[in-house]
Amino acid sequence: MRRIFVFAFISAFAVAAAVAQVPLSENVRILMAEDGRRYDGVLAGLMKHPSADVRRRAALAAGRIGDASAVPALAGLLSSDRSSDVRAMAAFAIGEVESPAGAEAIVKALADNSLAAAVRARAVEAAGKIAAANAKDVSAAKLGQAILDTLEAEHRKAGKQDVLTVRLGLTAVLRARPTEGEFITARFLTNLDAGVRGDAGNTLARLRAKNANVALRAMLMTDDDPIARANAARALGAAEDAGALQMLIDAATEDEDARVRVSAIRSLGALKARASAKPLTAHGEKLMTSYEKAAKSNFIPAEHSELVEVAVTLGQIIPGSFDEDALKLLRRFFDIDKGVTPEPYIARVRIAPGKRGGGDSPELATWKQYRTLAQIVGEFAVIEPANDDGKELKAQAPGELRPLAKAFAEADPKKEAATILAAPDVLRAYARFKTDDLGEVLRTALKNNDVFIRAVAAELIGDMPPNDDNIAALNSALSYARFNDTQHNDALLATISALFKLDKRKALPMLTFVAGYRDQLVRQRVRDHLKDTDFRSEFKDDKMAQEFLAAADAHDYSRLTVFRGEGSKKGQVLNTEADYRRAASRKNGRVRAVLATEKGTFAIDLLPDDAPLTVDNFIKLANANYFNGLEVHRVVPNFVMQDGDPIGNGSGGPGWTIRCEINMVPYGRGVLGMALSGKDTGGSQWFITHSPQPHLDGGYTVFGKVNETDMKVVDSIVRGDKILTVRIVEGRAQ
Repeated sequence: MRRIFVFAFISAFAVAAAVAQVPLSENVRILMAEDGRRYDGVLAGLMKHPSADVRRRAALAAGRIGDASAVPALAGLLSSDRSSDVRAMAAFAIGEVESPAGAEAIVKALADNSLAAAVRARAVEAAGKIAAANAKDVSAAKLGQAILDTLEAEHRKAGKQDVLTVRLGLTAVLRARPTEGEFITARFLTNLDAGVRGDAGNTLARLRAKNANVALRAMLMTDDDPIARANAARALGAAEDAGALQMLIDAATEDEDARVRVSAIRSLGALKARASAKPLTAHGEKLMTSYEKAAKSNFIPAEHSELVEVAVTLGQIIPGSFDEDALKLLRRFFDIDKGVTPEPYIARVRIAPGKRGGGDSPELATWKQYRTLAQIVGEFAVIEPANDDGKELKAQAPGELRPLAKAFAEADPKKEAATILAAPDVLRAYARFKTDDLGEVLRTALKNNDVFIRAVAAELIGDMPPNDDNIAALNSALSYARFNDTQHNDALLATISALFKLDKRKALPMLTFVAGYRDQLVRQRVRDHLKDTDFRSEFKDDKMAQEFLAAADAHDYSRLTVFRGEGSKKGQVLNTEADYRRAASRKNGRVRAVLATEKGTFAIDLLPDDAPLTVDNFIKLANANYFNGLEVHRVVPNFVMQDGDPIGNGSGGPGWTIRCEINMVPYGRGVLGMALSGKDTGGSQWFITHSPQPHLDGGYTVFGKVNETDMKVVDSIVRGDKILTVRIVEGRAQ
């Protein structure tokens, strides 16, 4: 048996807090500029401040705001500031702006052999971000080559290489995807540093590279580090390496670390080798036996997540097989689950698409059971049954879903509160069949009082061929959302995008209609559409349209307005000076959140120095008992567990949004991040990582950490568990 490697909680490249010794008054000024997404003379002046700490913090703020006009000042700091810490932050900030205007400064910095290691590391990170955001720009190729040159130089250093530069460089490769990036990445699979090996495997997996299978097999078989083994398993699956089949079976069924098993199970699904079904089913039976022993009322055993992965993979590798052992395993799961978890039921339909009933269909009482039923029936839109029973079921599927879809399209949210959360899944399932009456059903849903039903209806109409009825319905829905949706902007955003997809010319009047909306997130969506080159070409001969586009180009969509106590709170500045002062006064190590769950208690050390307003928002919600009793609505093994949604289906929030506070803290194991659906869309949903996720670095706000001892509780949490209470403890000594 392999020795279990204990993953160090303290990251190999942990960084100092961003604010360091910034005076409170200056820190408040910077926070106000960040919160309003305002780059002006205040920050420009602070980037010239005598204090290196202030210059560093101001540079970070400029990067967070993302205004390309800050690039020259940041490039000046990168090239000539006397503090290497400031230069490193300037490089990081240029990467966060993601403008091609910063490419030259980054390429120049990486070509400087005298560059300090910390600065080089952040410059190569920035190269990956800029190249990824501007893949079609001429600068992307230069940035990609600079990334490869940097990694090549580090590889030649052997034992003297800078680990931070290598790890950030490997992540830059998966972002920029330079030609032959997979070949230099493979050289780091045998690195002495376990984190480097793991990151190399992660990059190869995400690139779906096929050039390093031999080294990856060796890593899967012999590496002491579970993250390295897990990423090797992922990469072998992404490469569809049939020669690794037995190794993946062994890892999926025998490895001591659940993260490795889960990664190997998923890779077996990618290989689709029927030979893996029997050992995988046997592994599932062992898990199921433990699950049955531990299951009880209001307690979901920790084996749940891995069992779901087994079920999903069986559905992928033996579709249409009618494998009785697999079906028996799934029925044992159904006896306990009662239709709450959709994935095993979908797997059952894939394995035996012509087998009727038998108690495998869930009862219909809760929204989760309706959701599961919809997803089961929706599968018949894509599967090809092998027998007459299956063909009959496939033919009947749209008819079975139709009354359900119509009922949810016109359901009263107040009267149907127990089940209406299933409406998006029902409508999506029905849309898979592309029936003649689909447009009619979706247009009815566009009139619903429920914002999420209208949002999914708009999204689905946007995928249909354009016609006058659908465009007229979207126009009406947009107008309704513009004046009535104060808590959520989902329907408004979805309707804007659907109109744009269906008919760019007819979308212009409605884009004009919402261009000045108070919600900055809506204005940003409008701006993104207006920048589309195909859209602009539609109006090259339209004088009035050109005048509007010119005015829109001159308008600063990035600045946020201050909330005045009316309408939507989304995308607006909600904080006062007192809030900024309180948030800026907290220090890392002095505040923690203690979470009681059905699986035990764990603590999160919050990071107010690195993300002051995000931490302050979390503390406000916790002190208001907002999180108490909320269900963990998302668990992806070896990735994240996620909570903070008062609705329970992943779409809920507090009714406001907060700005991202991207920082240099890496997404290692046990890191607390803010869940997003786009920049500056955070509110109350948060997640904790099960393992390092370097692709999240610089994209999602880090605002806390869980120590390795408490991560045992986090690892045991599954979808459906509840966070019972969240208690904030401030003033703790460092």
